[in-house]
Amino acid sequence: MLEICAIASGSNGNCYYIGNSKTAILVDAGISTKQILVRMKERDLDPDKLRALFITHEHSDHLRGARVLGKRLQIPIYMSAKTYDGAYKNLRPDYPKYFDAEQQIEVDDFIVFPVAKKHDAADPFSFRISYNNLNVGVFTDIGEACDNVKEHVSLCNALFLESNYDDKMLWGGRYPQFLKERVASSVGHLSNDQAFELLDQHTNGELRCVFLSHISKDNNTHKKALETMQPLSERFEIAIASRYEASEVYQLTLDAGHKKQIPNKPQNLKLQFPEF
Repeated sequence: MLEICAIASGSNGNCYYIGNSKTAILVDAGISTKQILVRMKERDLDPDKLRALFITHEHSDHLRGARVLGKRLQIPIYMSAKTYDGAYKNLRPDYPKYFDAEQQIEVDDFIVFPVAKKHDAADPFSFRISYNNLNVGVFTDIGEACDNVKEHVSLCNALFLESNYDDKMLWGGRYPQFLKERVASSVGHLSNDQAFELLDQHTNGELRCVFLSHISKDNNTHKKALETMQPLSERFEIAIASRYEASEVYQLTLDAGHKKQIPNKPQNLKLQFPEF
């Protein structure tokens, strides 16, 4: 069995947990170490099981807490060399472990597959995490779904998938034109419609659940994201990954009949300042 949880998801910070009974890893640490540990405790997730942290790219909402977390828990931090070089010096971990595209990284019983993708960063990656014939994907910050992303998404039993913006809200919103174009570009973010197309056309019959992730607070709503995905709701469970609190823990097993249900209700957004 695997337990998965979105510790934080949004442009104010990202962190995703994947673990079994003895080992766990995190993908990204874009909020403080204190907040990561508090949110894990709230969901009864044991930080002593953490064995590694994987960083998708150098933007602070994915890297902010990594250095302190690595020191405090004495776990390795995996990132590409270009990601390290592209990061602010005060955010760089002291002893990173570098990986390359197509490399498979073993962490106890887990195999982690870096997935090269398109985003406005030095060397961006998503990750597919495999354990005991179960596969979990963390796919956010993607301008468009390239063939590499589609291939790895098609292998997943569970996904944290970006559904960043609603087209009408973005183009009719208050962002300056250059920022609208950046968000919607091939190195920006996935829209609700793009995420729907990826799920509709490139997932397999073994996909159990999708956490809609990295949802913009200015250019999207939980309600719009869920409504876009509604035609897919009979194929797999769909939930929201929040920027304000950890999601419910989803239990993923080879037997689809034994898993914790995840909430499907929109949550109220609180902040009002623009962000990418």
